[in-house]
Amino acid sequence: MKLQCDVEILNRQLPTYGMKGRGKGMRAVLSIGKHLDKTSQRSHVYLLICTAKDRAGSKYKLKDNIEKFFTWFVEEGKATVRLKEPAVDICLSKADPNSLKNFLSAARLADRGSETSSLPLSTLTPVRARDVEQPKKRLSILSKKDYPLTSNFPYSLEQLQVSWCKLTRVDMRMLSLKALRVLDLSSNHIKKLPATIGDLGCLSHLNLRNNHLESFSEALCLSTLQKTLHSLDLAHNQLRSLPPEFCQLRELVTLKVDDNQLVCLPFHIGRLSKLRFLSAAHNQLSVLPMDFRKLSLENLDLFGNPFIQPNPLDHTIKLTFPLPLQEIASRAVANQRTVFGPQLIPAHLCRDLEVAKICCCGQVCISQYIQSSVSMNLHQVSHTVVLVDNMGGTDAPIQQYFCSLTCYSHFLDSSLQRAAR
Repeated sequence: MKLQCDVEILNRQLPTYGMKGRGKGMRAVLSIGKHLDKTSQRSHVYLLICTAKDRAGSKYKLKDNIEKFFTWFVEEGKATVRLKEPAVDICLSKADPNSLKNFLSAARLADRGSETSSLPLSTLTPVRARDVEQPKKRLSILSKKDYPLTSNFPYSLEQLQVSWCKLTRVDMRMLSLKALRVLDLSSNHIKKLPATIGDLGCLSHLNLRNNHLESFSEALCLSTLQKTLHSLDLAHNQLRSLPPEFCQLRELVTLKVDDNQLVCLPFHIGRLSKLRFLSAAHNQLSVLPMDFRKLSLENLDLFGNPFIQPNPLDHTIKLTFPLPLQEIASRAVANQRTVFGPQLIPAHLCRDLEVAKICCCGQVCISQYIQSSVSMNLHQVSHTVVLVDNMGGTDAPIQQYFCSLTCYSHFLDSSLQRAAR
């Protein structure tokens, strides 16, 4: 049984002499195995700790020699083994949690004097220099021939780039890298993302540029990425839409979706209150969602989209008279900001309320409305704007909803008055 981790050995007698430990571990390889005691000519099970400074290692007898195990933080790769003789605490950290659990189980069996045949023993030999190097935090693989097929990725990785390797799916071994903060899988052939990417609890930057993605799943939007993901690059893929739940990724600062086939942006995109850099050039956007007005960006690029020319007379009417009772009730719930949820009202009504539209008068409409589009200067939502077209414009059409014929009539009147000036 072997374990790679950081180790600090604290002598419990040091405080007696007014001394303290360094408080910092060294990279080490720990082994549990048999060693012949030359004095008694008997074999005992020992713990061998090898470091870069002492590759031959120091041995500690295990049988009846462990006073206590401290395992409160074993899920974080940390534990402490307290020995009776010598009076030291062996503090372990930066270990793989599963490997650490197995190692501690073997140490417990050795302490109890279990039969050696039941123990996963190793040979107690000096280690190689590379085995006790500091853990690797960054790794870049830029060709298929360099891609590891038989060995695992270093568990300690915080930044991993795998590009130009013709991957058709995300390697599940990557998803066990719990310290990963940056994952760059750009320029591959990935078509679908596993929902388990959302289990990477530290992931803040995800680059999937230049792949074959056709969708971004709801599960990812509802995962721990909600709290960690700051930058997402989905440019040069085959996305036609983003799910409504996409706007749950509220920590996003940078979003790139250039060169896809998006026909619309998420309805509630304004909920991405921390978004500062948005690039959605070269898609199929004809109009922006009404919620787009709520964004506060530093840089915006919407070049190369087939935006329509707003015309106040060009509209879609979805109004019936009188209004259905369900519409009246739903409007009342939304306008009064009444708390609702699937435990109180049917789920389909919750979904309708989630996409409620706001009329120019400030009132809410649900499924009964008049829809048109108006022109908006993009400098209203962004400090820097890339030109929308080759004509030097920075205006784009944005959806506008009206709750009644009266509101729409007022809108037409004001539009015609502006046009006449």
